[in-house]
Amino acid sequence: MRIVLMILLALASLVLIGSILLQSGNSAGLSGSIGGGAEQLFGKKKSKGYEAILSRITTVGAIVFIVASLVLVAIDR
Repeated sequence: MRIVLMILLALASLVLIGSILLQSGNSAGLSGSIGGGAEQLFGKKKSKGYEAILSRITTVGAIVFIVASLVLVAIDR
C-alpha cells in the first residue's frame, strides 16, 4: 500500500509540474496588472479551451498530491 501511494505521489507531482509549466501567464508585467482588471471583470472567459483543461488537470493533480501525502503521513505513524 505504501509503495502504491508513493508511486501515485510521484505521478501527481509530475502531472503538477507539467500542467503548471504548460499554462500561460496571467499578465505581462506591470502593464498586464493595470489592464488585467478590466478583463477579469468584463470578459475573457476561461471556461473553454486549452487553458480550462490545464486548469482542471492542475486542480485534480493538486488534490491527488495532497491526499496521497496525508495518507502516507498517516500510514507512517
